Amino acid sequence: MARLEFDGHAKGAVEKVAVDIKDLVIAGWTGRDVAALNHHIEELKSIGVQPPSRVPIYYRAAAQMLTQADSIQVLGDDSSGEVEPVLIGAADRLWVTVGADHTDRKVESYGIAVSKQMCAKPIGRTAWRFEEVEPHWDKLMLRSFIQEAGKRVLYQEGPLAKIRDPRELIFGWQDNKRLPMGAVMFCGTMPAIGTIRPSPRFEMELDDPVLGRKITHAYDVQALPVIS
Repeated sequence: MARLEFDGHAKGAVEKVAVDIKDLVIAGWTGRDVAALNHHIEELKSIGVQPPSRVPIYYRAAAQMLTQADSIQVLGDDSSGEVEPVLIGAADRLWVTVGADHTDRKVESYGIAVSKQMCAKPIGRTAWRFEEVEPHWDKLMLRSFIQEAGKRVLYQEGPLAKIRDPRELIFGWQDNKRLPMGAVMFCGTMPAIGTIRPSPRFEMELDDPVLGRKITHAYDVQALPVIS
């Protein structure tokens, strides 16, 4: 079990929220557009990742993999992040924040489910009440940035209209449109701009252009040596 603490923004106020997380679910292959989904499948096939058995698919990972830290440690130089909207089931409401499904790409090439367990999953320290953004969910924007040659480079960008509706994703997991208390669900990502590649730093944001606000989080990546 993991404990998340964040600033919950609701109705113009901010409340401190703490949730004990027992289930971490990573929804994969969640694109609405078939062409874009196939592009992402081909993108991953180019680095040796086999296509899924069905779409969407729900991978499980240990709740302890969640982190709100500013840095993570990974084994070797074969991992990379990908930005996602993240749903958090609390006692009285559903929250949304931003997160990174940081993944070991070398392991992913022979076992996606195993790769989900290899790296920490950073998420934000701020969240919005889901019901406040649900009416304009498709207009929310995801972005991520990486560091290359000392420069901040746009790595991913796109509206949530490209990802399946969150209620549909929740229902697809448990035949219930309500995310259980203590569950966290990563909802999918955008294709990389260019190739999928590692970076010593990953920055991510969920942008709400309707209400004029953003959730941001960034973390550094320390690659540990692989000793054989």
